[in-house]
Amino acid sequence: MASSPVVALNGAMAGRASRGYLESKAPTKTRILTSELCRRFCTLGWASSSGGSIAVEVRRDSIPRSNRLIAMGRRSGVRKERIMPEYMYGLPANGSIPPLPSPKPYSSKPPRCMSCLPFSTKQTGKGVANYANISTYVKAGALYSDNPTDPLPRCVVLDIEGTTTPISFVTDVLFPYARDNVGRHLSATFETPETRDDIKLLRSQVEDDLKQGVQGAVPIPADEAGNEQVMAALVANVEAMIKADRKITALKQLQGHIWQTGFENNELEGVVFEDVPKALMNWHSLGIKVYIYSSGSRLAQRLIFGKTNYGDLRKYLCGFFDTNVGNKKETQSYIEISESLGVNKPSDVLFLTDVYQEAVAAKDAGLEVLISVRPGNGPLPENHGFKTVSSFLEI
Repeated sequence: MASSPVVALNGAMAGRASRGYLESKAPTKTRILTSELCRRFCTLGWASSSGGSIAVEVRRDSIPRSNRLIAMGRRSGVRKERIMPEYMYGLPANGSIPPLPSPKPYSSKPPRCMSCLPFSTKQTGKGVANYANISTYVKAGALYSDNPTDPLPRCVVLDIEGTTTPISFVTDVLFPYARDNVGRHLSATFETPETRDDIKLLRSQVEDDLKQGVQGAVPIPADEAGNEQVMAALVANVEAMIKADRKITALKQLQGHIWQTGFENNELEGVVFEDVPKALMNWHSLGIKVYIYSSGSRLAQRLIFGKTNYGDLRKYLCGFFDTNVGNKKETQSYIEISESLGVNKPSDVLFLTDVYQEAVAAKDAGLEVLISVRPGNGPLPENHGFKTVSSFLEI
């Protein structure tokens, strides 16, 4: 962001912006930053009403200041807290107007661009009096890095529990729902191919558990014993697995099918932290691909993000990984993921998790790693050596 917030646009301006500069990530990043600043202005009470003519210079040190782009809001009547990056114009120094934002569908009038008056204390009162605080806030990393040359990851891989979503939602909502409804689900779907496959996986897992002396494992009788006896044994095993919070495919697959019923019946709704939708939108606008890697099944992941307290977020996600790719605490799992994503090198991938052992495994695979510190998360080891974030907007 430029050192001065004041940029006047009065008719044609001297200079030209290069095509490479017009199409670079800097203008997109500045439009995202501008929309976020407008939201903060309104939230803090520094400025209200619509966001027409809000303007910020696109900083890029290699471009002469007279030739730099201006990110500017259109006269749209949209309040500042609702301005989106796509609502912003990108104005080059020659006075032309690139086709941003996109026009509204026919028969709406095309958006208009206004001249931007100086942003002064006479106009906004206490707004600019607090500009030093805004600058400090941005430099502290609450929105974006102050260094425009910081490399962006090509891909971001996110854990769910304790990272995008409160642990309490999983432990206090999803797990109890699966535990309380496993019997009803099995009874209603016992003969379906889907449930027969779930039972087959559970049988195999329980056989291994019995051989290894896993606590809570009970034999599952053959089908000839009758559905009720089979279901009773399945319920006992599933309840023990949930209580032990086991990260195994047999359990996660069945849980996903039980939760699917809950979401379809509007008995469940996914929960994500407040910063998650904004960060997903920002990364999407910057061309950064975002994936999920969770011990929950891919079905469960799609359910959680398909119906959240902030709407359907799947449009910002490019794919889902679960324990079929490997255990989350094993390095090979992250090697498999980075190779699946087609990046030039593992460090092109940023992984976010709240679990130290997962962070170590991902780092050993060559990925960049950040640890998520959220309310309700467990303690981290002292001197763990990883950078931490409490909000995705710090990244």
